Amino acid sequence: MENRQRATGVALMLASASASQTGAGIAALAFPVLGPVGVVAVRQWVAGVVLLAVGRPRLRALTRRQWLPIVLLAGVFAAMNLSLYSAVARVGLGLAVTLEFLGPLSVALVGGFAVAGRRTVGCALLAAVGVVVLTRPQPTTDVLGIGLGLTAALCWAGYILLNRTLGQRLPGVGGSAVAGALSALLYVPIGIGALVAHPPTVGALACAAAAGVLSSVVPMVADLLALRRVPAHSFGIFMSVSPLLAAAVGAVVLGEALDPLDWVAIGLIVTANAVALTGQTSTTTDSPPGARRPERIVAASKTAPAHNQAVT
Repeated sequence: MENRQRATGVALMLASASASQTGAGIAALAFPVLGPVGVVAVRQWVAGVVLLAVGRPRLRALTRRQWLPIVLLAGVFAAMNLSLYSAVARVGLGLAVTLEFLGPLSVALVGGFAVAGRRTVGCALLAAVGVVVLTRPQPTTDVLGIGLGLTAALCWAGYILLNRTLGQRLPGVGGSAVAGALSALLYVPIGIGALVAHPPTVGALACAAAAGVLSSVVPMVADLLALRRVPAHSFGIFMSVSPLLAAAVGAVVLGEALDPLDWVAIGLIVTANAVALTGQTSTTTDSPPGARRPERIVAASKTAPAHNQAVT
């Protein structure tokens, strides 16, 4: 039963990361028309509506103990992607993604050290090396851009922990549905302003809406269910596959070649995850109850090298 739970958790995490990266590529198609803020706003609106339809939450039945992580998750969900996209615009994709990965890495290190010992900590550090090699961050003096990247990291860590807490306190996906709806409400004034400044087209709205399902709805539900089956520190390590999947999409879909360093990085990330997941002994115990991501990131350029692809 434990092996089955773990296998289901891995499948859910892989589905989450794959959907997120696919949605990120589609979202990028709408950037020239809607701008990043407009795309994020439409995504949040679509995610809120779809999550409410799927989760059908009973608001009156929610307790104060359940409302707290819901409200906090809504705030994190609203801030996560916007801070990441803003960081990408200022310091570049590689550094922004590397900074953002400090969030799940911190969860993996803290949880691994407290619960799983040196083996998990070693796997987390190995995955971190792989992410740095794959994204090739460049130095910068843009303090605001670095701050935005670190904000995205903080949001991702909070997303993991809050999503896990919510999964423990509330059955089903009703909590995620309410959090998604609250997040969508926060983006109403922001989105209206963005769409007035950047008049939408049908195609751009369709891309942003598709991204809302793939990069917001699917990851939020899949992550919630996964975190009921795997510890938060294992989840944090597994998030290192996001830049790997972005590079893979660039190679397979856009025909971008991977250089030797990319293959080394992929090997490090795959090895770290394989060792961490096979060494996992419990799917129910963990450090602080925890929680893509939301959301992750972006887009593929047909001319950029594979390691400069967007991630989440």
